[in-house]
Amino acid sequence: MKLRMVQVFVLAVVSVLYWLLVSHVSGAKEPWDAAGYWLIWYPGSLILSAFGGFAFGRRGWSAGAIVTVAQLPVMWVNTEFGGLLIVGVAFLAILAVPAVMLSALFGRLRATSRRNAGGRKQDGPI
Repeated sequence: MKLRMVQVFVLAVVSVLYWLLVSHVSGAKEPWDAAGYWLIWYPGSLILSAFGGFAFGRRGWSAGAIVTVAQLPVMWVNTEFGGLLIVGVAFLAILAVPAVMLSALFGRLRATSRRNAGGRKQDGPI
């Protein structure tokens, strides 16, 4: 398996576990119904997205989408969706925008820092 696929798999598993923790700790069936979602849990997912974006490098934007959409299987297990699946997916798409932007920024930072580190002159003896 390629490193990229391993990274995606690990981030997806960590993200699902994160949202399961949110549901368990708060007692909410859907993570976005959790007490403190906007003050604790969503900002925590943005931090996770930033770390994922940095790890993914050039394709860092995808980390934000993975972390945010990982709420979907948690909601499915807890509520079995019903007729609101499309509404839930639309809401997750909106929630993913800031996460994708942040993870893309951190991915770009990593790509830029690697490029600059490779082309920089090193201080050596005179």
